[in-house]
Amino acid sequence: MGKTDVPQSTDSRHTPGPVRPARGARVHITVDGVAQEAWLGEPLIDVINRAQIPLAQVCYHPQLGPIQTCDTCSVEIGGVVGRACGTPVQAGMVVRTQTTAARTAQRDAYDRIVSNHDLYCTVCDNNNGNCTVHNTLGVLGIQHQTRPFQPKGYPKDDSNPFYRYDPDQCILCGRCVEACQNVQVNETLSIDWEAGQPRVLWDGGKPIGESSCVSCGHCVTVCPCNALQEKSMLGQAGLFTGIPLPVWNAAIDVVKGVEGSTGLKPIMNVSEIESAARDRYIKKTKTVCTYCGVGCSFDVWTDERHILKVEPGEGHANGISTCVKGKFGWDYVNSGERLTTPLIRDGERFREATWDEALDLIAWRFGEIRAQHGPDALAFVASSKSTNEEVFLVQKFARQVIGTNNVDNCSRYCQSPATKGLSQTVGIGGDSGTIRDIEHASLVITIGSNTAESHPVLATRIKRAQKQGRTRVIVFDLREHELARRADQFIRPKPGTDFVWISAVNKFILDHGLEDRPFLDARVTGLDEYRESVAAYTLEYAEQETGIPAATLEALARQIAAEEGVCVLWAMGVTQQCGGSDTSAAISNMLLLTGNYGRTGTGAYPLRGHNNVQGAGDMGAMPDQVSGYQKVTNPVVVDRHEREWGIRLRPDKGLDNTEMLDAALEGTLKSLWITGEEMSLTDSNANHLARGFEALEFLVVQDLYFTNTARYADVVLPAAASLEKEGTFTSTERRMQRLYQVMPPLKGTRPDWQIYMAVAQRLGVTWTYTHPGEIMAEIARLSPFFAGVTYERLEGYGSLCWPVAEDGTDTPLLYTERFHFPDGKAKLHPAEYRPRQQPRAVSSTCT
Repeated sequence: MGKTDVPQSTDSRHTPGPVRPARGARVHITVDGVAQEAWLGEPLIDVINRAQIPLAQVCYHPQLGPIQTCDTCSVEIGGVVGRACGTPVQAGMVVRTQTTAARTAQRDAYDRIVSNHDLYCTVCDNNNGNCTVHNTLGVLGIQHQTRPFQPKGYPKDDSNPFYRYDPDQCILCGRCVEACQNVQVNETLSIDWEAGQPRVLWDGGKPIGESSCVSCGHCVTVCPCNALQEKSMLGQAGLFTGIPLPVWNAAIDVVKGVEGSTGLKPIMNVSEIESAARDRYIKKTKTVCTYCGVGCSFDVWTDERHILKVEPGEGHANGISTCVKGKFGWDYVNSGERLTTPLIRDGERFREATWDEALDLIAWRFGEIRAQHGPDALAFVASSKSTNEEVFLVQKFARQVIGTNNVDNCSRYCQSPATKGLSQTVGIGGDSGTIRDIEHASLVITIGSNTAESHPVLATRIKRAQKQGRTRVIVFDLREHELARRADQFIRPKPGTDFVWISAVNKFILDHGLEDRPFLDARVTGLDEYRESVAAYTLEYAEQETGIPAATLEALARQIAAEEGVCVLWAMGVTQQCGGSDTSAAISNMLLLTGNYGRTGTGAYPLRGHNNVQGAGDMGAMPDQVSGYQKVTNPVVVDRHEREWGIRLRPDKGLDNTEMLDAALEGTLKSLWITGEEMSLTDSNANHLARGFEALEFLVVQDLYFTNTARYADVVLPAAASLEKEGTFTSTERRMQRLYQVMPPLKGTRPDWQIYMAVAQRLGVTWTYTHPGEIMAEIARLSPFFAGVTYERLEGYGSLCWPVAEDGTDTPLLYTERFHFPDGKAKLHPAEYRPRQQPRAVSSTCT
């Protein structure tokens, strides 16, 4: 396939989780006398499962692939008993799942398994309807265990703070090892099969807490029984699981004593009843992670406000995968340090206030300042942790209620430079494909991104693709982090010089005729101007400026030009340097020159930091754009908003984050409302920010905790956490996903959208939203990028990658036919180098 061919993305139909091997041709086989459609080479068990034919399968997991350690999926294939998981489909296969030989093999395999497992399902914390070992017993209808359970003689390992391992419950299926070795690719777990009593080992036998385990939780998630279990579940999940240990052990002995005379079925019936009873108080709610931009989604199990566990499985980006934060890092929701009442400044101290008192004060002071100084005396900062709907209301409040464009969000520092660079070259300032597209690349280049720490689940996909030999990895960074150590090549440029080596590589490609000429002729403009702009960027100059040998850069240029599919990932090592926009444009130029856009396994990926920093920009929390990156100067946009909001958008650009504090010191900005941003500690030049906050007449801070920024506030409002509300987040791959309310807001707190609405109403604007879905409907009416986004289409684990057409068709892979410019062609952006420097003051021009 030539580089200019444009295959459709495979993103829309897939098994959640890591990329599986490509399917072969469509064929037909016969299973239990019925013809079934299949794909050549796929595991036979997948065909059987799609046909919903009951078949035991303990070690098999669709996101892990065949492990072949248990034999419970034995079937007859052409008259010979074999494993359904380990048998690739061939055309014309004749398969029977319930012959005497197959059933005997299945039961014998299960009996071997439970000789390693102490069956006490009636009092087990893991008896929640999803225990594979328990459910398989029901599928096979086994009445008695013929091989008695034999304790392994190892103690439980409780040394990890989040989960424990019980060797006596471990069936040695190998799922956890496969997940650690080949999904997470941390490569900590193994099984010593030559030991007298095999068990799962961490780093060859270390306690878990002293091993290289990163507590990602993959092993716990895929464990088919209770051998690996979350500590937050122990003694908490069942009707009987909280009883004292001596009583608990006695209950197990009673159950075991009954088994010989009654068989297992009556005991399992009791277990099923107990499991069903748990559904009355254990709630399982889908949500989206709040930590980084990958967009992992999963079910949260709760008993009232107690978080029992996080259960991933169906999430589009992550499947079974999580990182330590997503799997275990939710204690903050129930922290005793949460704000639970509004606070109003009283001299040098704060006093507690009612919600009505605080909201009335905010509305009165906003109205007073606007009347005395005009609307531009007020400004608003939205949160990249808030939902899309809440961010949308922040900018709507600024523009419709107050009448100013003074609104921004933290993407000013981490996202906007990449957004600008991509907008200049390809027209849309977001990832050009999805995480699955990255997995399909033949070469992945990361620049200024500590991916394994900042975007752990995305990093697992890169590491897996590399380990399986599908992908080569080159890392450019200052620090030798994990991905750098794993990379096929690690290159360390001087700080702030990425623009130079990229431009030199681009010049070499052009000078030596290595560019994708058909792609450029058909789909790109500005080649001559760009060629002229990089004339000075020789390999020798780049070596002098960056410290990278010219020979290394030449080899890199030839490799990039020769690869079938190149994905470039970058993060704050690029965007938080002066010239971040130009460097981002240079990366995009490199991809354009080599034809690496519009095909699966190609493209530009500016990795977003916060969970909804992409959405914060998407929803218009910017001083010159409304939702969907629509300019406030566009007459069509102005008319559309006038019909919806009843006001004319002002054409002048408002203040961005850094300009707001400058304006406060100058005396022109009098009031600021900050939502969910710890600006005083995270923004640069903290002393400058402190003086700016102190210069304001009226500061409102809205957050979960009394932050350092809140110390400067006149009013502090207690917000609700993500688990306490509904809405949507947009991940780094432009994927919009719903989150559902896991638990009611902590008493005294409110969701951001309700707070904005209450103040708007007090200022005389009629907002009557009753649910975030109504806000999303308004976003869809106003923003062509989101025209087809509805809560119904996002139901459950449904997701959409914008742009989304009115009929609901989304765009996981951009630029397959056109770039986002009127003529449909991309634009090579002329090179302009901004050398590294130490500015005297923070400047918004350093983009």
